Amino acid sequence: MEIPLQIAFHKAEKSDWAEQEIRARVAKLEDLYDRIIGCRVTVDQRARGAEGTVPPVVRIEISLPGTSPLVVAYEPDRLQLRYQTPELGNAINDAFAIAEHRLAQFKEAREGRNKAGHHDSQNQFLGQVAQVYPGEDHGFLLTKEGGSLYFHRNAMLQGDFDKLRPGDEVHYVEEIGDTGPLATKVRVVSSR
Repeated sequence: MEIPLQIAFHKAEKSDWAEQEIRARVAKLEDLYDRIIGCRVTVDQRARGAEGTVPPVVRIEISLPGTSPLVVAYEPDRLQLRYQTPELGNAINDAFAIAEHRLAQFKEAREGRNKAGHHDSQNQFLGQVAQVYPGEDHGFLLTKEGGSLYFHRNAMLQGDFDKLRPGDEVHYVEEIGDTGPLATKVRVVSSR
């Protein structure tokens, strides 16, 4: 990197193991794409629960040549949906997993590879509607692993979002968005 790695802890206690983990994960990003100009990682403890259960926000900003920075900000509510007792290690791991995925996509686009030739059927999964919030234009799917996956009204390719009910079976493609995993290309298979 042309600009040295910057690590900041805001309202969060600085820890050596967290800094070492961040440095190791940034090195992995550099191995993935060797043209990174700079990287800034911020660990921000925006809120605290009654027992200190709200994990910090891990924000990664990667400076790349010829484009705006790639930014990942992994929010605490995502971690709390995925883990019973989320902690800083989970936040770092998940934020860097998203950053690695998005950097790989950027690298492929730069190298001129086009994924349009791949058909979505090999990437489709069967799930169930767990919750729907029509007034807020989103809902959650229950995956075959038992996890919860966010989807937006605009992700619907087949079926009527306003008629979705918990238990409806759907096919979907899982992708990594700006704030973590989400369901796209949602198609209703059967309604209850």
